[in-house]
Amino acid sequence: MSSESNRTTLFVASCISLLTTSMIFTIRGDILGDLETAFHLTHEQMGQILSPAFWGFTISIFICGFLNDLIGMKSLHALSSVGFIGGVGLVLIAPEPEVAQVSSIFATTGTVMLFSGFLLMGLSQGVVEGVINPLIATMYSDKKAHKLNVLHAWWPGGLIIGGVIALLLTKAQVSWQLKLGTIMVPAVVYLGIVLTQKYPKTERVTSGVSTPEMVSQIFRPLFLILFVCMWATAAAELGPDQWFPSIMGDLTNIAGINFLIYTAGLMFVLRLFAGPITHFIKPPMLLLICAVLASIGLYWLGSLKPGTSVFMAFAAATVFGVGKTFFWPTMLAITSEQFPKGGSLAMCVMGGAGMLSIAFILPMMGQRFDSLGAGAALQSVAILPAVLIVVFGGLVFYYKAKGGYTVKSLGEKSAED
Repeated sequence: MSSESNRTTLFVASCISLLTTSMIFTIRGDILGDLETAFHLTHEQMGQILSPAFWGFTISIFICGFLNDLIGMKSLHALSSVGFIGGVGLVLIAPEPEVAQVSSIFATTGTVMLFSGFLLMGLSQGVVEGVINPLIATMYSDKKAHKLNVLHAWWPGGLIIGGVIALLLTKAQVSWQLKLGTIMVPAVVYLGIVLTQKYPKTERVTSGVSTPEMVSQIFRPLFLILFVCMWATAAAELGPDQWFPSIMGDLTNIAGINFLIYTAGLMFVLRLFAGPITHFIKPPMLLLICAVLASIGLYWLGSLKPGTSVFMAFAAATVFGVGKTFFWPTMLAITSEQFPKGGSLAMCVMGGAGMLSIAFILPMMGQRFDSLGAGAALQSVAILPAVLIVVFGGLVFYYKAKGGYTVKSLGEKSAED
């Protein structure tokens, strides 16, 4: 197999594995009500059950920052598929509690297995992100922003596929177990591809950058600023997404999954054709624009009431959908472009920060949902991108003062702090 064919096949496998992680996200969101009923959970307890998925993601992606170079990206990529299959299996066989109301998520065998299954899926999601981001940055070192955006188009692509599957299976009145079980299909497919391919060493290793030098990059002032920003961008994007099927149904009397599929469709198209956008709009300015739109969109969505016209509801969703589109891949791109010596560790730390933030935001949104209603849950998150407007605006002026945003090569200083 030629090197170009191998590269293309690995890119496809990366897209399918990311699609698998987002199918979990959508289908899990769609069955939240079923899980709450079956396992006798409150919204807040359900948020606590979901949190380990993101804690697990964070733990595994941080570890991958080192393991990619020690045991290889191929082994880790294959392991992620096995974890998905095992995690789904645990949830499917979890026994439903016999009590009327669960006092604690650790009070029954079923809720403990639910917790453990989502944790294992989260660990696998972290491994996927921990492998594919440095893999793509290594294979396409000359066009990282474009290729990372195209890769991450398959996050909303998976949301769409998972959402359509959820809608069709709901219409067919099948069980939540069957819905969740569909996740095993793409997991098995990309496992088969991974096992037949040759994986490169990371860009950092092939360039001879030492491990201590790699570690030093994550303590640079600019990296630390971006690290904090990643917490807010990820929470603003993925926190509302996970609650959308429940929250938007309460706010509008329109099936919430429709909003998730619609915003995912916007993201898929915009990320897939991100080349011209990332060519003309540099990452700091793109992040600033996204922060403005995301803040407006979330606040607007939170103000919707039952009886709101379909047009107004989807107009608000459009503003939010466009705003959140470039947060995640652009944060990863700017990390790789400004800190290439940070290798897979820098990208994994950044991705881990994003998912760790969601472990906090989900129970918080659940608590706001329980006590103040669906609208308040969304509007509380709108504060995060509003704060980011100031930070990203500062980055725009910072790079303008330096003569413009430029991509750093491994032969240059990673960031002029």
